[in-house]
Amino acid sequence: MSLSVGIVGLPNVGKSTLFNALTGAQNAEAANYPFCTIEPNRAAVPMPDDRLAVLAALVNPEKVVRAVVDFTDIAGLVRGASKGEGLGNRFLGAVRECSAVLEVVRCFDDDNISHVSGNADPVRDVETIETELLLADLQSVENRLEKAKRAAKGDKAAQLLRENLEALRRHLDEGRPAATFDAPAGDALHQTLQELGLLTAKKIIYCANIDERAAGNPEAAPHACALRGHAAAAGRECVTVCAKIEEELQGLPEAEQAEILKAYGIKESALAQVVRCCFDSLGLANFFTAGPKEVRAWTISAGSRAPQAAGVIHGDFERGFIRAEVIAYGDYVRLGSEAAARAAGVLRVEGRDYAVKDGDVMHFLFNV
Repeated sequence: MSLSVGIVGLPNVGKSTLFNALTGAQNAEAANYPFCTIEPNRAAVPMPDDRLAVLAALVNPEKVVRAVVDFTDIAGLVRGASKGEGLGNRFLGAVRECSAVLEVVRCFDDDNISHVSGNADPVRDVETIETELLLADLQSVENRLEKAKRAAKGDKAAQLLRENLEALRRHLDEGRPAATFDAPAGDALHQTLQELGLLTAKKIIYCANIDERAAGNPEAAPHACALRGHAAAAGRECVTVCAKIEEELQGLPEAEQAEILKAYGIKESALAQVVRCCFDSLGLANFFTAGPKEVRAWTISAGSRAPQAAGVIHGDFERGFIRAEVIAYGDYVRLGSEAAARAAGVLRVEGRDYAVKDGDVMHFLFNV
């Protein structure tokens, strides 16, 4: 599996600037006017993880393969987008397949950069975006409900689906996100919800975009403080970045980028912050395979059993799973090699019920 993140926000909040900073793509137009993004921008980015370099130094493989995060940036949403205003609602379908939504919020004042509402107000802007996401979901549910009504005649399963969709519609109509809807267990509604890809059912992470003046002390930026308070009240993660600074670093060597960020007082890159928050919010983890041909990171749901982790590499590994050989990352690094870990007795043989831990170095045995 891979981590996929959809970037949403009002126009002129720095979405495309952030997309360029996160991806190094430099292909998303960032301009001081609404709707400069016309088509969705997409990019796949290697995920930062210092542990891979450490393992590679020990194993000396032919190649190193990092896990990947996919980013999708769409046109800015405005009030009334669900009814056809602006352009963003045309492209919300591009976000429906993403596993998380990164909501970029402008947290700086600049008279030279226009704002669709006249001024920056993070809480108001968040409410505008999330109202549009909810209304878009309501429209999706209503459309699906019409189909369910036509199929419900004489079909008990279809009738139950219709009733549950009607309950979901009422839930959304009351202004509550799909994530808080208590879907009946084992019902066909679950499959329908997966097909709909409701936006308000996804994990939402706030991104406070600050300016260069606040980069060294983001805790004191008033707009960013307001957004963090709103995020805490909603039980959501919030990252704080200066998209402009990080976009300007693209193309520079990693060491030079790190030095410039340090000079600004920025402790962690935007990409590292976003990936970490997404992993925490979605409950993801990485395990590793390490050998002479490659050292590689694989993304799984935290707590996945060994056969499911094997299946991320190849379906045959899961179907024919026999056992897994596991070394904790710390043990591998401390001892320096698989052979040394085996000799020291810290290489474990695990079966089908083993819950894979973040950082496990694994080798799977299978037979098909």
